[in-house]
Amino acid sequence: MSDIRHNWTEEEIRAIFERPLLQLVLDAADVHRSNHIFGEVQISSLLSIKTGGCTEDCAYCPQAARYNTDVKVQALMKVDEVVSAAQKAKAEGSSRFCMGAAWREVRNNRDFDRVIDMVKEVNKLDMEVCCTLGMLTPDQAERLAEAGLYAYNHNIDTSEEHYNEVITTRTYGDRLNTLSNVRKAGITVCSGGIIGLGEKNEDRIGMLLTLANLPQHPESVPINVLVPVDGTPLGDNSRVPFDELVRMIATARIVMPASAVRLSAGRLELSVAEQGMCFLAGANSIFAGDKLLTTPNPEQNADMEMFRILGLKPKAAFADGRPNAKVKAMQYEPS
Repeated sequence: MSDIRHNWTEEEIRAIFERPLLQLVLDAADVHRSNHIFGEVQISSLLSIKTGGCTEDCAYCPQAARYNTDVKVQALMKVDEVVSAAQKAKAEGSSRFCMGAAWREVRNNRDFDRVIDMVKEVNKLDMEVCCTLGMLTPDQAERLAEAGLYAYNHNIDTSEEHYNEVITTRTYGDRLNTLSNVRKAGITVCSGGIIGLGEKNEDRIGMLLTLANLPQHPESVPINVLVPVDGTPLGDNSRVPFDELVRMIATARIVMPASAVRLSAGRLELSVAEQGMCFLAGANSIFAGDKLLTTPNPEQNADMEMFRILGLKPKAAFADGRPNAKVKAMQYEPS
């Protein structure tokens, strides 16, 4: 097992990030093999339970109300509809089911009560239940934990230095506070970011530095590639070259050895061979299903064929154990 560190320096991560690509991939593969079952990949499904109309100004997001995109606003789904979607996802091989709502923050109202019911019902399917609902207070995180929530996704998106170029309606500290509230409630953390937002390599390194120096590493680190959407401020951005994605995955694997590194948005553009190199570099989680919230994703049959070709096998739910809400984790205090 590799040592788990929380005192990385920017210079150390840059030295890893800038290694020749094939050497970096080989080094990351060594770390991966010593910390995980090689070839085992978690399959997660993501459902938009409330779509569009968000008050945030995230420059990449087609669900922001202020941008003119093709996304149609849809009210919060009913509990039975969500349970049916979760049952279908489980039948297709998913061990984690994530529910996303286009909210700036959670409010204590009937909608949140319904989400609590969704968590309870999906939890009965013996799947890892995940939510991404925006900012959370400590009390809200506790309610989700008591309902059986396994994981909470709240990405930091990019470096603190580049953050205000992408989002102005909440701060970097707001995001870190939510991660702290999730940790204190005993829920596992899913937090990563997006490349292709107009950032520099220094920002990619800075994002990994923030995540790697949290008191506890996120159990899951999604690495998303921007899918440009017409109508958003970043709709004209160029797609990220494949080698830059591999470099991010490999570096994340080395600095956060025990975390799952998720190959997330942008996967539709990758060939089986390119995805195979991402798995070799340390990715061991994917989102399955034909859509990630509002973004196209490879179909289930294509993913199963990829698993066959590459010799991958799905990871079972709760293979890493269940979190204990009674054991409070260290709080991360934003600077």
